Amino acid sequence: QVQLVESGGGLVQAGGSLRLSCAASGRIFSISYMAWYRQAPGKQRELVATITASGTTTYGDSVKGRSTISRDNAKNTVYLQMTSLKPEDTAVYYCNTNLRRTLVAGYSEYWGQGTQVTVSS
Repeated sequence: QVQLVESGGGLVQAGGSLRLSCAASGRIFSISYMAWYRQAPGKQRELVATITASGTTTYGDSVKGRSTISRDNAKNTVYLQMTSLKPEDTAVYYCNTNLRRTLVAGYSEYWGQGTQVTVSS
């Protein structure tokens, strides 16, 4: 069993910062990418940022320049540092990863339960 547990969400004023964390636990052999998505009410889930095992990052246009994704491979944890937050950043943020549980297993995708981020104006 693999679990992704997010933390760090909450209520913040516009212009403020938040740091989200997501720890993967369970039987894990290797992790390829780790990512953050978000979904606002009435909107489709959108990509926020991704990071590969080697540290290559990509960002969604809506957060580019305001967010930094990082990971600690030893802890199977991914972080999302968000700054200059705007009310439109309000959403449930989901952790996503692609990993394999054993040497011979194929890669599978997993999702966290989500953490709410609310930015007040």
